[in-house]
Amino acid sequence: MKFVILGKDGPEGAQKRPLYREAHLKRLEAWAQQGKVILAGPLTDKIGSLIVVEAESLEEVQAFANNDPYALHGVFQEVTIHPFLQVFPKANLSL
Repeated sequence: MKFVILGKDGPEGAQKRPLYREAHLKRLEAWAQQGKVILAGPLTDKIGSLIVVEAESLEEVQAFANNDPYALHGVFQEVTIHPFLQVFPKANLSL
């Protein structure tokens, strides 16, 4: 199942982001090597980041998101996770 992780930056997010970027990217890379990260990147309006992952459960994604360096060190002040149904490309219309 796919999930969208939306990390909204805290008031010091811009200052803290460079300090934890390398650790954040290493964590993403580890999940990407397992085929779990579909895409990730900062939002261009500079309010946070978006990550789309594929995982077995919401709990697995929550653990991943909660232990991300950006979440642990206050880059993100809020992290929300939403189940996601990809219909394009390669539509999967089964609900």
